[in-house]
Amino acid sequence: MRLSLVISVCVVAVISGKAFAQSQYESSTDFAKYAMKLRENALLKIEPKVIMSPTKTVFTGDGPRYMTGPSLMGRGAELSGGPGRYSWKLGIVTTIFWIGERPSGNNPVPNDRSSWDRNWYYSYGGYDSPDPGARRNFIPVNFVPRQNPFYVALPYNDVEGGRTKPEASQVIPWFKQAFVRDGQTVLKGRWIAIRHGSRICYAQWEDCGPFRTDHWQYVFGNERPRPNLYQGAGLDVSPAVRDYLGLGNKDATDWRFVEFREVPSSGPWAMYGGNNTFVLLRRQSNDRFARRLVLKTESND
Repeated sequence: MRLSLVISVCVVAVISGKAFAQSQYESSTDFAKYAMKLRENALLKIEPKVIMSPTKTVFTGDGPRYMTGPSLMGRGAELSGGPGRYSWKLGIVTTIFWIGERPSGNNPVPNDRSSWDRNWYYSYGGYDSPDPGARRNFIPVNFVPRQNPFYVALPYNDVEGGRTKPEASQVIPWFKQAFVRDGQTVLKGRWIAIRHGSRICYAQWEDCGPFRTDHWQYVFGNERPRPNLYQGAGLDVSPAVRDYLGLGNKDATDWRFVEFREVPSSGPWAMYGGNNTFVLLRRQSNDRFARRLVLKTESND
């Protein structure tokens, strides 16, 4: 009872102090995750902390196993991208989330909207069911997604209250090249590589979490994920990523940021979605070809 009272008081106090500076959308997504962080802090005072060591050990998860995609190992430089600009973050507890996920005991935030898209569910095209029986070839069986089914969440958002956070320009490596205007994220759609055992999957950053949206010291620095209700989880991945890597619930993976040129074009992550860099480039190429064809036809006439 005392814990519930403390949590309620903390959440109400923060909401009262911050709500006036935030939109309704932000209050129900990022701010709800911030309220969840307060709840975690209270619970962690009475729960044992789980400490993860930064190793390459592959842990056995406590969830079901899934059929994996074809291995891309052995492709050498194309897979690793050479030395790479960004280093691997090792042994990160990884949880599964999906578009359309409903709130649960430890996850009070519905995933019908993201930190950057209030209409995420509709932008994607529907419910990204995690049920293996409702999926085929890494997508739901009942519709073709309008966005990339290979998506992830990391615990940092560069926008708060409609403004770009003060530290963003200093901590985000690509900020200078990607910045457009104050309040517009430079993180959404960024590609990352996720490694589990002998497999590497590629996905786009499309939401913030698990739990936090303020841990830039981990996302861009050398800190480990902070303790939380999911054993210090520091990465959320979609069902498509889960299936490709063969992940159970709360397995450990390694991940790093990659440049687009490092992402293999032959993988299933290159197939779907209006937000997918590969799809956008194919559309541009098709448009250019169509224009050349029209011009050639007109000149022949």
